[in-house]
Amino acid sequence: MKFEDAYFEGAAGVSEQLPSGDVPEVVFAGRSNVGKSSLINKILNRKSLARVSSKPGKTATINFYNLDGARLVDLPGYGFAKVSASEKQRWAELIDGYFEQERDLRLVVLLIDSRHAPSKDDLTMLDFLIEGEFPMVIVLTKIDKLKPTERKQRLAAFPDELDVDFEHMLPFSAETGEGVEELRSIITECMAD
Repeated sequence: MKFEDAYFEGAAGVSEQLPSGDVPEVVFAGRSNVGKSSLINKILNRKSLARVSSKPGKTATINFYNLDGARLVDLPGYGFAKVSASEKQRWAELIDGYFEQERDLRLVVLLIDSRHAPSKDDLTMLDFLIEGEFPMVIVLTKIDKLKPTERKQRLAAFPDELDVDFEHMLPFSAETGEGVEELRSIITECMAD
Protein backbone atom coordinates (compact mmCIF):
# COMPACT_ATOMS: atom_id res chain seq x y z
CA MET A 1 0.00 0.00 0.00
CA LYS A 2 1.21 3.47 -0.85
CA PHE A 3 0.29 5.28 2.37
CA GLU A 4 1.79 8.56 1.12
CA ASP A 5 -0.70 8.67 -1.80
CA ALA A 6 -3.78 8.93 0.44
CA TYR A 7 -6.08 11.90 -0.04
CA PHE A 8 -9.09 13.43 1.68
CA GLU A 9 -12.21 11.99 0.09
CA GLY A 10 -14.95 13.77 2.03
CA ALA A 11 -16.74 14.27 5.32
CA ALA A 12 -20.16 13.35 6.65
CA GLY A 13 -21.94 15.37 9.33
CA VAL A 14 -25.14 13.27 9.34
CA SER A 15 -25.66 9.63 8.42
CA GLU A 16 -27.44 10.50 5.15
CA GLN A 17 -24.12 11.94 3.89
CA LEU A 18 -22.14 8.74 4.45
CA PRO A 19 -20.58 7.32 1.27
CA SER A 20 -21.42 3.77 0.26
CA GLY A 21 -19.40 1.14 2.07
CA ASP A 22 -18.26 -0.68 -1.06
CA VAL A 23 -14.50 -0.53 -0.43
CA PRO A 24 -12.44 -1.96 2.46
CA GLU A 25 -12.33 0.41 5.43
CA VAL A 26 -10.17 0.85 8.52
CA VAL A 27 -11.81 2.95 11.23
CA PHE A 28 -10.06 5.08 13.85
CA ALA A 29 -11.98 5.62 17.10
CA GLY A 30 -11.06 7.18 20.44
CA ARG A 31 -11.92 9.87 22.90
CA SER A 32 -11.50 13.54 22.05
CA ASN A 33 -7.89 14.71 21.94
CA VAL A 34 -6.43 11.18 22.04
CA GLY A 35 -4.41 11.84 18.88
CA LYS A 36 -6.44 10.29 16.04
CA SER A 37 -5.59 13.00 13.51
CA SER A 38 -1.91 13.00 14.51
CA LEU A 39 -1.79 9.21 14.16
CA ILE A 40 -3.46 9.31 10.73
CA ASN A 41 -1.02 11.98 9.53
CA LYS A 42 1.93 9.97 10.85
CA ILE A 43 0.97 6.66 9.22
CA LEU A 44 0.27 8.49 5.94
CA ASN A 45 3.58 10.35 6.22
CA ARG A 46 1.78 13.67 5.83
CA LYS A 47 1.99 16.76 8.00
CA SER A 48 -1.59 18.01 7.85
CA LEU A 49 -3.89 15.81 5.79
CA ALA A 50 -6.01 15.17 8.89
CA ARG A 51 -6.58 18.46 10.71
CA VAL A 52 -4.99 18.50 14.16
CA SER A 53 -6.18 20.74 16.98
CA SER A 54 -5.16 21.16 20.60
CA LYS A 55 -8.83 21.77 21.40
CA PRO A 56 -10.80 18.56 22.05
CA GLY A 57 -13.93 17.95 20.00
CA LYS A 58 -12.73 19.64 16.80
CA THR A 59 -13.46 16.65 14.55
CA ALA A 60 -17.26 16.89 14.39
CA THR A 61 -17.69 14.87 11.20
CA ILE A 62 -16.67 11.42 10.01
CA ASN A 63 -13.73 12.07 7.70
CA PHE A 64 -12.86 9.69 4.87
CA TYR A 65 -9.40 9.30 3.33
CA ASN A 66 -8.91 7.32 0.14
CA LEU A 67 -5.97 4.96 0.33
CA ASP A 68 -5.19 2.91 -2.72
CA GLY A 69 -8.81 1.81 -3.38
CA ALA A 70 -9.57 1.51 0.33
CA ARG A 71 -10.58 4.02 3.01
CA LEU A 72 -9.33 5.24 6.33
CA VAL A 73 -12.23 6.52 8.42
CA ASP A 74 -11.71 9.07 11.21
CA LEU A 75 -14.63 9.09 13.66
CA PRO A 76 -15.38 12.12 15.87
CA GLY A 77 -13.86 11.79 19.32
CA TYR A 78 -16.15 10.70 22.11
CA GLY A 79 -16.39 11.84 25.72
CA PHE A 80 -15.92 15.58 25.20
CA ALA A 81 -18.07 17.42 27.74
CA LYS A 82 -18.00 20.96 26.31
CA VAL A 83 -20.43 20.44 23.44
CA SER A 84 -24.18 20.86 23.54
CA ALA A 85 -26.55 17.97 24.14
CA SER A 86 -27.88 18.36 20.59
CA GLU A 87 -24.33 18.13 19.18
CA LYS A 88 -23.65 14.99 21.25
CA GLN A 89 -26.91 13.53 19.92
CA ARG A 90 -25.88 14.33 16.32
CA TRP A 91 -22.49 12.65 16.85
CA ALA A 92 -24.17 9.57 18.34
CA GLU A 93 -26.62 9.34 15.42
CA LEU A 94 -23.77 9.75 12.94
CA ILE A 95 -21.53 7.10 14.51
CA ASP A 96 -24.42 4.65 15.06
CA GLY A 97 -25.49 5.24 11.46
CA TYR A 98 -21.99 4.42 10.27
CA PHE A 99 -21.73 1.13 12.19
CA GLU A 100 -25.29 0.06 11.28
CA GLN A 101 -24.70 0.34 7.52
CA GLU A 102 -23.45 -2.50 5.33
CA ARG A 103 -19.73 -1.73 5.10
CA ASP A 104 -16.59 -3.67 4.24
CA LEU A 105 -15.13 -2.94 7.67
CA ARG A 106 -11.75 -4.65 7.97
CA LEU A 107 -10.41 -3.18 11.22
CA VAL A 108 -11.21 -0.75 14.03
CA VAL A 109 -8.18 0.99 15.51
CA LEU A 110 -9.18 1.98 19.05
CA LEU A 111 -6.90 4.70 20.38
CA ILE A 112 -6.38 5.01 24.13
CA ASP A 113 -4.09 7.55 25.82
CA SER A 114 -1.23 5.51 27.30
CA ARG A 115 -0.74 8.00 30.15
CA HIS A 116 -4.06 7.21 31.81
CA ALA A 117 -6.28 4.28 32.67
CA PRO A 118 -9.02 3.80 30.06
CA SER A 119 -11.95 6.17 30.61
CA LYS A 120 -15.52 4.99 31.10
CA ASP A 121 -16.16 6.04 27.48
CA ASP A 122 -13.15 4.00 26.29
CA LEU A 123 -14.54 0.93 28.06
CA THR A 124 -18.02 1.54 26.62
CA MET A 125 -16.57 1.75 23.09
CA LEU A 126 -14.49 -1.36 23.72
CA ASP A 127 -17.60 -3.27 24.88
CA PHE A 128 -19.50 -2.07 21.78
CA LEU A 129 -16.72 -3.28 19.47
CA ILE A 130 -16.42 -6.64 21.24
CA GLU A 131 -20.20 -7.21 21.20
CA GLY A 132 -20.30 -6.31 17.51
CA GLU A 133 -17.39 -8.70 16.88
CA PHE A 134 -15.47 -6.03 15.00
CA PRO A 135 -11.83 -6.88 14.21
CA MET A 136 -9.78 -4.54 16.36
CA VAL A 137 -6.37 -3.36 17.44
CA ILE A 138 -5.77 -1.15 20.47
CA VAL A 139 -3.22 1.61 19.99
CA LEU A 140 -1.78 3.26 23.08
CA THR A 141 -1.04 6.85 22.01
CA LYS A 142 1.35 9.46 23.40
CA ILE A 143 3.72 6.75 24.65
CA ASP A 144 6.67 9.15 24.22
CA LYS A 145 5.28 11.33 27.02
CA LEU A 146 5.96 8.62 29.61
CA LYS A 147 9.27 8.14 31.43
CA PRO A 148 10.68 4.59 31.13
CA THR A 149 9.41 3.50 34.58
CA GLU A 150 5.95 5.02 33.96
CA ARG A 151 5.80 3.37 30.55
CA LYS A 152 6.56 -0.04 32.00
CA GLN A 153 3.92 0.43 34.72
CA ARG A 154 1.23 1.65 32.28
CA LEU A 155 1.88 -1.15 29.76
CA ALA A 156 1.69 -3.72 32.55
CA ALA A 157 -1.58 -2.21 33.88
CA PHE A 158 -3.54 -2.02 30.60
CA PRO A 159 -4.50 -5.71 30.25
CA ASP A 160 -6.11 -5.65 33.72
CA GLU A 161 -7.73 -2.22 33.20
CA LEU A 162 -9.24 -3.33 29.89
CA ASP A 163 -10.19 -6.74 31.31
CA VAL A 164 -9.66 -8.42 27.93
CA ASP A 165 -6.83 -10.26 26.27
CA PHE A 166 -5.71 -8.68 23.00
CA GLU A 167 -3.37 -10.03 20.39
CA HIS A 168 -2.61 -6.48 19.28
CA MET A 169 -1.97 -3.73 21.81
CA LEU A 170 0.45 -1.34 20.18
CA PRO A 171 2.39 1.52 21.83
CA PHE A 172 2.41 4.50 19.47
CA SER A 173 4.02 7.93 19.23
CA ALA A 174 3.24 10.48 16.54
CA GLU A 175 6.34 12.37 17.75
CA THR A 176 8.96 9.61 17.53
CA GLY A 177 7.29 7.31 15.01
CA GLU A 178 7.18 4.35 17.41
CA GLY A 179 4.52 1.89 16.24
CA VAL A 180 4.11 3.43 12.77
CA GLU A 181 5.54 0.54 10.78
CA GLU A 182 3.72 -2.06 12.89
CA LEU A 183 0.39 -0.29 12.41
CA ARG A 184 1.00 0.08 8.66
CA SER A 185 1.71 -3.67 8.49
CA ILE A 186 -1.50 -4.50 10.37
CA ILE A 187 -3.55 -2.24 8.09
CA THR A 188 -1.91 -3.64 4.93
CA GLU A 189 -2.54 -7.21 6.08
CA CYS A 190 -6.22 -6.66 6.89
CA MET A 191 -6.82 -4.81 3.60
CA ALA A 192 -5.35 -7.76 1.69
CA ASP A 193 -7.81 -10.30 3.17
